[in-house]
Amino acid sequence: MKMSRRGFLAVAGGTGAALTLTSCGQEANPAQAGELLRSKAKLPEPFQVPLPIPPVKKPIRSDAKADYYQVVQRKASLEILPGLKTEAMGYDGILPGPTFDVRSGRTAIVEQVNELDVSTVVHLHGGHTPAPSDGWPLDLIMPANGQHGGHQMGGHMEGGDMTTGRRTYTYPNAQRAATLWYHDHTMDYTAPQVYRGLFGLHIIRDEEEAKLPLPKGDREIPLIIADRAFDADGSFLYPALKDGPGVEAKYMEGVVADVTLVNGAPWPVHEVDAVRYRFRVLNASNARRYELGFDKGPATFVQIGSDGGLLDKPIEHKTLVVAPAERFDVIVDFSQYQPGDEVTVVNRLDGNANVMRFKIARKAADDTRIPATLSTYAVTPRPAGVVRREWRFRRGDAGGHRGWTINGKAFDPKVMQAQVKLDQYEIWTFVTDVHHPVHVHLAPFQVLTRGGQSKLSEFDHGWKDTVDIRPAEVVEVLVKFTAHKGKYLIHCHNLEHEDMAMMAGFETI
Repeated sequence: MKMSRRGFLAVAGGTGAALTLTSCGQEANPAQAGELLRSKAKLPEPFQVPLPIPPVKKPIRSDAKADYYQVVQRKASLEILPGLKTEAMGYDGILPGPTFDVRSGRTAIVEQVNELDVSTVVHLHGGHTPAPSDGWPLDLIMPANGQHGGHQMGGHMEGGDMTTGRRTYTYPNAQRAATLWYHDHTMDYTAPQVYRGLFGLHIIRDEEEAKLPLPKGDREIPLIIADRAFDADGSFLYPALKDGPGVEAKYMEGVVADVTLVNGAPWPVHEVDAVRYRFRVLNASNARRYELGFDKGPATFVQIGSDGGLLDKPIEHKTLVVAPAERFDVIVDFSQYQPGDEVTVVNRLDGNANVMRFKIARKAADDTRIPATLSTYAVTPRPAGVVRREWRFRRGDAGGHRGWTINGKAFDPKVMQAQVKLDQYEIWTFVTDVHHPVHVHLAPFQVLTRGGQSKLSEFDHGWKDTVDIRPAEVVEVLVKFTAHKGKYLIHCHNLEHEDMAMMAGFETI
């Protein structure tokens, strides 16, 4: 495959053996969009490692309106697989990065310091963020040490704003309580850099949520799920091209790997009381989808929130289908089990593959409940006479090689595919060839129809910023952008698809 598209920002990458093509019509498992990358390292038995909880980031100072933070992006040698060391790229040198836990309406000002040897960009996924802080993929933070890792800059900075060493991002957090996340968004290299560790949670809280009698404290737990593969020495395996952007041709459908990490630990175990717990579930995988379920009843997932915050009322699911970048805020009631019981979370899309395990340790008091009404959120009726736009996600020419396109075009940072007026509803139609989780920056949306039907998937409810679209499917969404003018993005959140040009710029005016 000839890589002629924007050859810059080379990232060192491992290569791995391709095993089984698992999607896109060529497949053993059409539920997965990707090709399996199998580890060469000796893998541990599941359920031997305790579930880690990412630390909450503390501000370095605060004033009446804002909290100020500094995050250092650096390499770290981590023991992910027992007895082996893995070099990761981490926010503050940890994987996942620290969790931001902030209040709605209170600004977070985050200085990101790049001590890596590659350029980076930070995107707050789900954030209602001014354009200069949104993470435009050419708004690069170049390495502080002046080493660019072989990056060939050429004329590629047109359409971008480069800084060296550090950049300050301003997040107004002027939105509902919700589970957001932040991750690298470097043009052509998002996939390998997220794969190596550049991701973390950003939780917004508000008064409406605080008044609800939901589980709190150590009974509110993030579950950040990501699949990875490891070389024999413990290093991350990733099939990056050595001479340019993108991924090896056979992996262009997406990279799925054979080790499931939850909060950075392989197939962890967590002790729980026999009470209700709140779990904030994020799929931080590059391409793998999950249908999470329990290996034994009677536990279910009671969904209370989606990407963009609380639902109006809870929805009970026996299983939970989560595409890359989607978040589900759920309650699980362990009171139906006895101390000593164990219940395993499995991925039904991969033959009930292990994800993690819970051990019920003891009976305990529980004064929580799930209210019948969660939020004042209400479905917005379909408005008449609004602007309609169609976005087609398909294979195509990505600048001289086979890749992925939107409306037949590979991503060009100098081209805006749409100009969108602020404060006006629009109906956007997404059309796919294969599985694509579609993400829109700046504003959440409501799913209106799926496959021409107003009856939605049970996972489509609430405010979304990423929607899981199946092969040859049409999904309509209602969106309205507010407050911030500038350049934003729509793209596929299968990160290999994104890096292979499935991204489009639009401008709010």
